[in-house]
Amino acid sequence: MAPPILKLDDIQLSFGGTPLLAGAGLQVEPGDRICLVGRNGSGKSTLMKIAAGLVEAQSGEVFRHPSSTIRYLEQAPDFAGYATVQAYAEAGLGPGDDPYRVTYLLEHLGLTGQEDPTRLSGGEARRAALARVLAPEPDILMLDEPTNHLDLPTIEWLEGELSKSRSALVLISHDRRFLEKISTATVWLDRGQSRRLNRGFAHFEEWRDQVLEEEEIEQHKLGRQIEREEHWLRYGVTARRKRNMRRLGNLQALRANYRGHKGPQGTIQASATEGKESGKLVIEADKITKTYGDRTIVAPFSIRVHRGDCIGLIGPNGAGKTTLLKMLTGQLSPDEGSVKLGTNLEIAVLDQKREDLNPDDTLAHYLTDGRGDNLLVNGEQKHVTGYMKDFLFQPEQARTPIRNLSGGERARLMLARIMAKPSNLLILDEPTNDLDIETLDLLQEIVAGYSGTVILVSHDRDFLDRTVTSTIAPANPDAPDGRWIEYAGGYSDMLAQRKGVEDERKRVEKAEKAKAQEASGGKSAGSANSKGKLSFKQKFALENLPKEMEKAEKEIAAREARMADPNLFTKDPATFNKLAAEMEKLRADITRMEEEWLELEMLREELEG
Repeated sequence: MAPPILKLDDIQLSFGGTPLLAGAGLQVEPGDRICLVGRNGSGKSTLMKIAAGLVEAQSGEVFRHPSSTIRYLEQAPDFAGYATVQAYAEAGLGPGDDPYRVTYLLEHLGLTGQEDPTRLSGGEARRAALARVLAPEPDILMLDEPTNHLDLPTIEWLEGELSKSRSALVLISHDRRFLEKISTATVWLDRGQSRRLNRGFAHFEEWRDQVLEEEEIEQHKLGRQIEREEHWLRYGVTARRKRNMRRLGNLQALRANYRGHKGPQGTIQASATEGKESGKLVIEADKITKTYGDRTIVAPFSIRVHRGDCIGLIGPNGAGKTTLLKMLTGQLSPDEGSVKLGTNLEIAVLDQKREDLNPDDTLAHYLTDGRGDNLLVNGEQKHVTGYMKDFLFQPEQARTPIRNLSGGERARLMLARIMAKPSNLLILDEPTNDLDIETLDLLQEIVAGYSGTVILVSHDRDFLDRTVTSTIAPANPDAPDGRWIEYAGGYSDMLAQRKGVEDERKRVEKAEKAKAQEASGGKSAGSANSKGKLSFKQKFALENLPKEMEKAEKEIAAREARMADPNLFTKDPATFNKLAAEMEKLRADITRMEEEWLELEMLREELEG
């Protein structure tokens, strides 16, 4: 076993007298891929910041190997002082790091590098921060919620990039599928302490439930032992009790241990407050379109949404998901076509941008709309502090301003409000952002058990697979052109259907090509093929393609040599980018020529028997 390059042991940290970390630890060895899991507020981000050297623990031991490099992806990156995204990303490089890595990463993350950092969206800011920490290829890479605000294509690209990374990884994420694909070890932070499972996240929940069950059994045994000792104290022989002071002292210790036991944090107790039953047909959209300038966001699209449907809306950032959602719910008029909303609709909306939150509001004021200390939940009056407890807020937080809440607590607060509002149509725009695994489980149960209709936008593949009955996605995910298709089932079902359509398309094309060749007597293979030999043009290509490929390889090498100059990008970024583009084209040309040469070589062998 390799020695650790990072080790935290018996870490203690309290805020306002309340212990957050009480003996937590973390050990990272080369090649580790650790996911750090726990409830919102359990101290995951704090422990990661202590490991990265950004926060100092009150006590405990921290060891970082002197030669190891660490990069930390923070949830709210600071762009102050940087004129462009390129400058911000390059500031994360070390003395010997390759600056081309920044260009490569920004390109694959959909950024040019020339963006103004002050004008970035949440998704763009997260991509810029990812480029900054990934570019140096550090010994330890710490990622705090790396998939937040990222679309599905980018998340899947990031999975591939991390899978081939040589860095040791420590991840915090709410995305189950992401953690299952990346992690090989799990550290569970619970009640201030950490436990480690040397298996990936896919095995975590079964292990966690087993640990909690064993803990409950031990606590029950302790209670029975205390009962036996108390019986001895009451009914034992008086002289014997006086002589055995040690046993009496042990009883006091057992009592203290039993009383001091802090059980696991409770689960949220909630269900959606359902309104009157809506009409059977909830939404009917007929050939709706939307165009901004020269760009088509929605080409003619039709759909019928029935009561009880749960529809997922997915696609790359900027594809037009929110625009389509607003058109379907009547918030935005289509350029052409029509949208009809059903009868008796009561709509509750969870907004992606959390714009409904006023940072100066208190939790109680927000939940009750300022109407006293009670709210109506499922037809019953409930005191606001009691309702807050259902969502794991403490009564003393009732007068706390929303600005003091963490991202996860804000998400829970908005969930609490939307669950209290009577509805028969739920609109959930990125509902999974910042929610911990346990709250995600609850949300899945609420959505799955909701008798009304749900339309949700999400990049969480596991959540989509567990909840939706159909999925709306761009017809062309790589280059959205406004065409949308509804697929039956969740995300995995959509992928399977797309693959089936693509396989069928290739089969038809192959059959048509073979039919055309047969009809023309093998004309596509050259007029000489019918005579059992290559045409002059094919012979020429077979002989000269290797020379063309060799020439292209030399041109690539020449450009690589020019780009190796560390000052080129700083002095002449336009030339640097031009050379990079030319290299990509040359590589594509080589791939095309290799395929053509291989086809000709196979044809030659076939003709020659």
